[in-house]
Formats: sequence, structure tokens, C-alpha cells
Amino acid sequence: MQFDSLRRREFITLLGGAAVAWPFAVSAQTAGKQPTIGYIGGGGPITQRAWVEAFVQRLRELGWIEGRTIAIEYRWGEGRAERYAEIAAEFVRLKVDVILAGATEAAVVAKKATSLIPIVFPTAGDPVGSGLVASLARPGGNVTGLSNQGSDLPAKRLGLLREVIPALRRLAVMANADYSGGVTEREEIDAAARALGLEVIPLPIRRVEDIASAFHELQGRAEALYTTGDPLVNAQRLRINTFALVARLPTMFSQREYVAGGGLMSYGSNFLDLNRRAADYDR
Repeated sequence: MQFDSLRRREFITLLGGAAVAWPFAVSAQTAGKQPTIGYIGGGGPITQRAWVEAFVQRLRELGWIEGRTIAIEYRWGEGRAERYAEIAAEFVRLKVDVILAGATEAAVVAKKATSLIPIVFPTAGDPVGSGLVASLARPGGNVTGLSNQGSDLPAKRLGLLREVIPALRRLAVMANADYSGGVTEREEIDAAARALGLEVIPLPIRRVEDIASAFHELQGRAEALYTTGDPLVNAQRLRINTFALVARLPTMFSQREYVAGGGLMSYGSNFLDLNRRAADYDR
């Protein structure tokens, strides 16, 4: 796990996700055809560029060089989950050899689209609960990957916020209401908040346009902002941080990328490393 602040101080080094592992080789190819990875990014090419670079760099270290020994087809959800079905169907038509699904929902949709093409997810909040795998030890089927699941993370994040803001009493929680992982995290946040005597002010969003209205409705009702991680929030992290800075709200996030984008603190898995490790499953 990582804790990042504006001072860029790491609180705890990478613990990594629980691997639900069975590496597989790329399937046999027709003569002259490069093995192809279909890459589904939950956000966009700019917001997730570092994740792609980590993945491609590890592939290179393993001997798979993009454009020379392997091809990668990139498609982007841009924080809109409805895009995943279209992308997954396209990859099935293209007969890619492996699908890299960079979001829990993307992996779930890809699994519904094909039972034959191997699917790898670099991060998933709850691989078993979401139906991606049968168990962490024995994934089964055509899906495997890495999990960043941790039921104690919300409590740790709230504890860190309380350390920085001892007088914290009212906490705004922004979450994508259509993101399954956010529902689970909200339950954990509520439980941790009760233990600390915090009042939770929910800020549900479903699309980009909801962000501005959520901050408008907040208007001084909270002393800090916690955002749950999902592709929509990740893709809009600069917008969220801008609104939070204007509102003078200290922020807590799940990934260090949010801090690099102007947030105050983050605590969670190293997503760069998880994407790097995912390459070992695609080779």
C-alpha cells in the first residue's frame, strides 16, 4: 500500500494485490501475424498513460516489444462504463489473443463477451464478489489477474484524515453510484465513519456533469472530501481537485495519481506496479 501527501512521503511501501494467478502463453499464431493484446482502459490515454507505460515496459523486459513482436490495440472507456460492451465485442471480432481489462467492470463485461479469449485484469476491488473468478487461489475459466481488495483501507484513510484534521466532524464522500466497487466501499466508509464519530455527506455522481452540481450542493457542509476510486473519478481527477481547492476542502484518494493531480493525500495500492505485474500474465 502507499500513502502519498503533498510532501510526496511514502507511508507504507507496496504491499501489492493478492495474485489470482495462472500465467498463460499467447496462443499459437498464423504465420506472419503478431500476437495481439486488446487493451481496455477504463479512463483515457492521457490519464492512464503512466499505467500503459508500466505495462508496456514490463512486456519489453519479457521480450515482447510493441510493434515488433507483439501488437496492442488500445480502446478507452473514458469513465463511461457503457463503452465496455462495445469494446469487448470489437475485440472478439478482431480475435485478439489476450484482453487486458483495466477496470473491474471492463473485465466483467469482457468475460460475458467471450469464454475463449484469456482476460487479465491488473486491478479489481472484489474479483470473487464481482463474479470474475471462482476464488483467489483457483480463478478457473478464462479470467485471471490481480486484486487491490482491502476492507480495512477506508478505515485507514479516515484515520489519516483525522490525524491531519483533528477537528474533522463532517466528511463528504464522492462516489460513482453506478460503480459496483463503490457501493462496497461506501459501506466500509460508513462503518469507519461511525467508529470515528463522523457524519458522512454523500455526493453521488454518475457522469462528468454531476461533479460541478455535487460541489455546488455541498457548499460548506463538510470539512474534508473522500472520493472512492473508479474510472470516472480517475478520469476527472483534475476537475475534482480544482473544485476541492476552490472549496478549500482537504482531500483523500485511493491512488497517488490523484495527489500528483493536486490532491492532498492518498493511501492504497501502487497501481503502476499492478499494471506492470499484469504483463507477466499476458506473456
